[in-house]
Amino acid sequence: MAGKKNEKPEGGNKKSFGAAFLHWLPFYLMGAPGLIYIFINNYMPLAGLQIAFKNFNFAKGMWDSPWIGFKNFEFLFKSKDAFVMVRNTLAYNIAWIFIGMFVGVSAAILLNEVQNAVAKKFYQTAILLPYLMSMVVIAYLVYAYLSPSSGLFTKGIERLTGNTIQFYQEPRWWPFILTFVHEWRGIGFGMILYLSSLLGIDPGYYEAASLDGATKWQQIRLITIPLLKPTILMLLILNLGQVFRSDFGLFYQVPMMQAPLFPVTQTIDTYVYRALMQLNNVGMSAAASFIQSVVGFIFIVTANKIVSKLDENSALF
Repeated sequence: MAGKKNEKPEGGNKKSFGAAFLHWLPFYLMGAPGLIYIFINNYMPLAGLQIAFKNFNFAKGMWDSPWIGFKNFEFLFKSKDAFVMVRNTLAYNIAWIFIGMFVGVSAAILLNEVQNAVAKKFYQTAILLPYLMSMVVIAYLVYAYLSPSSGLFTKGIERLTGNTIQFYQEPRWWPFILTFVHEWRGIGFGMILYLSSLLGIDPGYYEAASLDGATKWQQIRLITIPLLKPTILMLLILNLGQVFRSDFGLFYQVPMMQAPLFPVTQTIDTYVYRALMQLNNVGMSAAASFIQSVVGFIFIVTANKIVSKLDENSALF
């Protein structure tokens, strides 16, 4: 009798599977458009990676163009500007990762301290607004300040010192200008990412710390920052994956394509674009994109491995 009680009715597994499938079916249907988009946008174009190793011919198409090995990659490494564009790409990105991290966390903490709901929404909208603006618009805003003939900032310096600075002819100013514009535009997006994590922190921690006599700075240093560590490390790993790419609009539009500024504004993306417009070499541009993807993958895997050694719970995989 006991044995009969433990026996499962035939077809029970099928019924349970069918019930589970019907239960999750609405979620599958909701996720289907996103999965289809990812497949079409991210996986189907992978076949085009072969263009980086071919002498692409529009008449023959991607599949019938002849293979030429690594000759497309020679264009980047044999160029006299190879060192400059790689240096600029890496230097700007590495510096901006840490500057953006500091600015984003600081802005999120300050906004989180605002108690008035109306003021909080106003500040959040004002800080996020530049991120929603086109880089073309931002480029002309920068030009309105730095124009040698009518720039607001340029004219102010001229009245104070009697000297006119030709910003669009002097490369030494542009590492600071590009950094300021990049952080001004991106601070809102970074702030939201960190703010979402801050809102998930239990207020009881801060109440207990206040009862123990902890100052606001001590609460930030001993509670907020440690609890933000997983988010900070995750964004650090993801940003390292883009370290060999650059914001094309920022480096191409904001300096107004001025040749004297190329030593500090030319990156891999802008160099490849200019070469593509002049030479119409699709294979060369595909090779540059291929290198960027491989280097980004290596950076992500390496950074994740290091993070997993230090704190396994903060690693992505």
